[in-house]
Amino acid sequence: MGIVRSAVVQLLRFMALMAAVSFITFALVSASPIDPVQANAGQAAMISMTAEKRAALAERWEVDTPLLDRYGSWLSDAVHGDLGDSLRYNAPVVEVVANRLAGSALLLASAWVISGVLGLALGIAAGALRGSAIDRAVRLYCYMLSATPAFWLGIVMLMVFAVMLGWFPVGFSVPIGSSASAVSLGDRLYHLVLPALTLSLTGVANIALHTREKTIDVLSADYVRFARARGESTWSIVRRHGLRNLLLPALTLQFASISEIVGGSVLVEQVFSYPGLGQATVTAGLGGDAPLLVGIALATAALVFAGNLIANILYGVIDPRMRKGAGRVRSIDA
Repeated sequence: MGIVRSAVVQLLRFMALMAAVSFITFALVSASPIDPVQANAGQAAMISMTAEKRAALAERWEVDTPLLDRYGSWLSDAVHGDLGDSLRYNAPVVEVVANRLAGSALLLASAWVISGVLGLALGIAAGALRGSAIDRAVRLYCYMLSATPAFWLGIVMLMVFAVMLGWFPVGFSVPIGSSASAVSLGDRLYHLVLPALTLSLTGVANIALHTREKTIDVLSADYVRFARARGESTWSIVRRHGLRNLLLPALTLQFASISEIVGGSVLVEQVFSYPGLGQATVTAGLGGDAPLLVGIALATAALVFAGNLIANILYGVIDPRMRKGAGRVRSIDA
């Protein structure tokens, strides 16, 4: 019964999150000064467009419809799986989001894994060697990156490694002029390196600094002093006694950082002209494309929710003490 109750609670929370995200997104788009008709029809078309044609487009796209009426109409279709059509791409929102999310999946996954592994390794090294040159270098690196905008770092990476050194392409996910279906996995990974590194480097700081503090706490525990008295080295103690305690908070932060990775991808994809969900978000925002923006917001919110849910489950798997009865895990949502 505990598992069923927990599943029902999570489902209700997910539905409430989706409703809140969709309504807030609609409200923000309605408050935007962007005219969807002018933004999507184009300046040349607007010059030659008659007033009747413009009014017809405004009515079709529900430009002047009150917010609550517009949201109610969208919601009635959404519960049946229809999220509407994108004004910018002239295609169903579900199709556009699926295609763009597929383009961003490899980038997001690569950046997420790299930031987690690198942050954990740097945090353990800095905590185990507290006060050393390595510790100072890691902290300086984290403090600098935590205050560095992702788009600025992306521009620097692009100028140095693509323009000056010529090691990587200047952008896009495939070579210019090539069909996406004819590009090999090696070419895709080659175009992925710079965006993934840029996105991952900005997500290292929180995990590294938190892991460092946790490592210091672990190494000051009584059982660690007893292990040192038996002749165990620092790295042996970390590996055999402290790694599980270090993985718990790092794992939680890593899944919580999904929102930062997704948010950072918007700017990174713009800098590298990477055709993914982030670039589609900017395009939809500049075009006042409310249906597409809502679809993207729902997709990203679902990713963040899934990350937090997986963190809850894995938290209990790694540390059985966190369970409350069979199969039940204490919620760690913040």
